[in-house]
Amino acid sequence: MQQPNQRGMRQAQQPSPLAIRTKKTQLDTNTYTRLAMAQVWKKEWWYALIPFAVGVLPALIWPSWWWLALGVVLTVLYVLLRSAQITGVTQMEQSKPLFERVNYEIDNRQLIARLNEKQGMNIGWEMIGRARLAPDGYMLYLKQGEAPQELAGWRRWVARTFDVPVFMLLPTRIFNSPNDIKLFEAILRRKNLLPAETKAA
Repeated sequence: MQQPNQRGMRQAQQPSPLAIRTKKTQLDTNTYTRLAMAQVWKKEWWYALIPFAVGVLPALIWPSWWWLALGVVLTVLYVLLRSAQITGVTQMEQSKPLFERVNYEIDNRQLIARLNEKQGMNIGWEMIGRARLAPDGYMLYLKQGEAPQELAGWRRWVARTFDVPVFMLLPTRIFNSPNDIKLFEAILRRKNLLPAETKAA
């Protein structure tokens, strides 16, 4: 998982004078967990069927209700472990900057998540994999890092498949004017992070 800055907040570059400046906001760990959990389980719910099938499979040879119980237990364990992996992101040291109270300064080159006048976190647009319109703002997903080179075979597949989404949430209420929102959306579209607007015929 690639983080904006592995060491957290430090001296930030200066933004353009025309940068969009937002009000302060903070991504609550409970909000992050709820959104990340919903996204992961919407996409991966069927993975929970695999441990269930593995547990029940012996029933084809040795019929017994115990195999059904084993399938249910394996499924519950899988769900608990995957959910713990998602909630664990909020406890990791390198993820702490995502949950600080910051304001954003946004221009064509980068986003700066500014903790105060001197400390900030530079996030280049190349670090953002995609954006999504949320009901009350924008979710910017950071690109997932490459699996370590020493991992090979099934372990590399597991590291890639069971990654956790890492994102920033920028609510529309933190922007100072509707023009700032339009400009921010235009930047996202220019960076191909949001689909281009379709013009009416």
